[in-house]
Amino acid sequence: MRALSVLAGAVALALAGLASAQSVVFIDNAKVHTAGAAGTLANGDVVITNGVISAVGAELAAPAGATRIDAKGQPLTPGLFAGLTALGLEEISAESSTVHQNLGAPAPHVHPGETRWRPEFDVLPAYNPRSQVIGVNRIEGLTFTVLAPGALEEGSFVAGQGGAVRFDGGFDALLEGSRSLFVDLGSGAVAISGGSRAAQYMLLDQAIREARPAPSPMMMVSPGHGLLTPAGRDAMSKYLRGGRVVFHVDRAADIRQVIALGRRYGFQPVIAGGAEGWVVANELAAANVPVLFDALANLPSNFDQLGARLDNAAKLHAAGVAVAFSQDGDATHNARKIRQHAGNAAANGLPWEAALAGLTIAPARMFGVDATIGSIEVGKTADLVLWNGDPLEVTSTATQVFVGGRAVPMQSRQTLLRDRYMAPAGARPRVYPAGR
Repeated sequence: MRALSVLAGAVALALAGLASAQSVVFIDNAKVHTAGAAGTLANGDVVITNGVISAVGAELAAPAGATRIDAKGQPLTPGLFAGLTALGLEEISAESSTVHQNLGAPAPHVHPGETRWRPEFDVLPAYNPRSQVIGVNRIEGLTFTVLAPGALEEGSFVAGQGGAVRFDGGFDALLEGSRSLFVDLGSGAVAISGGSRAAQYMLLDQAIREARPAPSPMMMVSPGHGLLTPAGRDAMSKYLRGGRVVFHVDRAADIRQVIALGRRYGFQPVIAGGAEGWVVANELAAANVPVLFDALANLPSNFDQLGARLDNAAKLHAAGVAVAFSQDGDATHNARKIRQHAGNAAANGLPWEAALAGLTIAPARMFGVDATIGSIEVGKTADLVLWNGDPLEVTSTATQVFVGGRAVPMQSRQTLLRDRYMAPAGARPRVYPAGR
């Protein structure tokens, strides 16, 4: 365990030094998928100065003193979005002491009907950039995620707050402007409302009304009453003033309700799940509501997903809906599988460029961080990935990941263990290299 900890520390320190690096890197002869206005450059070059993209084009001259990397025609993409995950919040799913994305159950003596909602709950202080799970996924091309709290059946379906972080090894990883409130509705949270879906909207409407400024002192919620604590009302009120609220819903009818709520109260909804999004694609487009969805969800796991289909992304995109990808199930430990989702969507009618955008610039825009990441454009942070083939093919692998313009060591706990146990009989290599 000490060796593991030393390895994590070494990688974290190396990555944390990116901000202070004074260097110029020249990536030459790449197939540059910019995910931006320039599209794809068949034989492109990228110049990185002090961790920031300073030039993108064809047949650029290498700056004096630059570290030159010959891409040999390999695809170069922006760093990929991991989806809504608990990366850095969860180490071992079966060990509760390492799981930190949930508020937790109320005290045993608290009656369920008396449970307070806690939208003030924020997962970001629990983020650990030294997590081994981050390292495993980063070397497969993932460079940012949105940390999302999860609702528990014993709590409320207002799960709490999260936001976007880059996998740069830094402790202050929150990307400005990305903070979001997360709400679970539909069958996944129906137990919280006594089995009634209608009660979900009644309670949510009550919580929203509590969080809004009272027309007069006589109408203020008395201390100790209502669904929200005073801190909860303060937190929720910020999102009701044009903030971003992510709703996990699948059923078309619920998506329509979310659109109506956003219109009524003035916040910006984002749909996560959206298995039946194609049914209300035109309404989503008209309301400018984006969708993060699981592209492999074509076999319904509940009655909210009866209309799930593999061409959901294609239909949403054709209607003008912004589409990005996020997995259901084990989205944290297997976040690297997100490429398969994009590839599956492309195989079912979504244009390839739109599929790549769903892993890069689209989620960056959804969470307000597209000014700094999500595409290969001048002025953006140089989070980049070189691939040995089509990045949307599951057989392709990342040959080099760059975070803040610096090449990340392409090692993780899993690769080191692999090398150890693939060694011939006899003396085996150390699980973790000496000196780390």
